[in-house]
Amino acid sequence: MKDELEKILTNLRDAGCEDGEVEKAKQLYESGDTKALLRYLRICRCNRMEELHESQRKVDCLDFLIRQT
Repeated sequence: MKDELEKILTNLRDAGCEDGEVEKAKQLYESGDTKALLRYLRICRCNRMEELHESQRKVDCLDFLIRQT
């Protein structure tokens, strides 16, 4: 169980989750509330997707400038 938790926490950090997000996921895992953990992981995923979309918008702006130059 401890190895599984460490793998989960490492994966969250690798995914760019902040310390607070990792800690909350750890608490949910340790509480045994799988449904709440899954719901929270989906929220974390949505946050990462929003970051991805924001980065894509920035790249699109640069692409526009490159085409115009």
